Order: sequence, then structure tokens, then C-alpha cells
Amino acid sequence: VQLQASGGGLVQAGGSLRLSCAASGRTFSSYAMGWYRQAPGKQRELVASITTGGNTNYADFVKGRFTISRDNTKNTVYLQMNSLKPEDTAVYSCSAVSTRRARYWGQGTQVTVSS
Repeated sequence: VQLQASGGGLVQAGGSLRLSCAASGRTFSSYAMGWYRQAPGKQRELVASITTGGNTNYADFVKGRFTISRDNTKNTVYLQMNSLKPEDTAVYSCSAVSTRRARYWGQGTQVTVSS
């Protein structure tokens, strides 16, 4: 599967962005999907994930602010980000995990939150 993330940009603190990750290939619905981020000088960290059944999981630092969702008819996973903070500034990447535990990565999209 190939993944293409989009939707990043520059936003003021308190603003919102919606990231999209479009997947090519077959059987998108069989992949668990996740959003990760990496800030300069920091390790990559999980932001949110969604299972094939639609169950979601969030990092504590985004709970109540970010929402992950998926549209299997469009082969796309979304990350709605509200109440953005400067510390949310990072490169956001999407990831897919197959039923055989193979992991795939898309290229990242830059999110910059100004104070």
C-alpha cells in the first residue's frame, strides 16, 4: 500500500487543521491506520490510531482535541486537529499496518502552529 498525506500548513494557536492520508492499493479496510508526529530533535511519537473496526486510541497530549477517522469508501484516514498549540508543531506522518503486521509509511506533512 502507498500512502499520501496532505493537509498540513501554518495555523495560529487555537486554530484547526484536518490532515488526510490517502491510500492506494487494495483492501484498505483491512489495515489498521495511525498518525505519528516528529518534532525537531525529538523522537517520533504516536498521535492516534484506528483499527479496522473503527476503534480509536489517542495519545494523552491530544485527547479531547484531535479526532481520527477513516472512510473506507475513499481509502482515506483523517486527523481532525482542533485547539492547536505551538507544541503540536511537527511533521505528521500516516502509517498502515496489515493483518500480517507489515507496516507502511507515507511521507510526512508539516504542521506549524504559531503562538
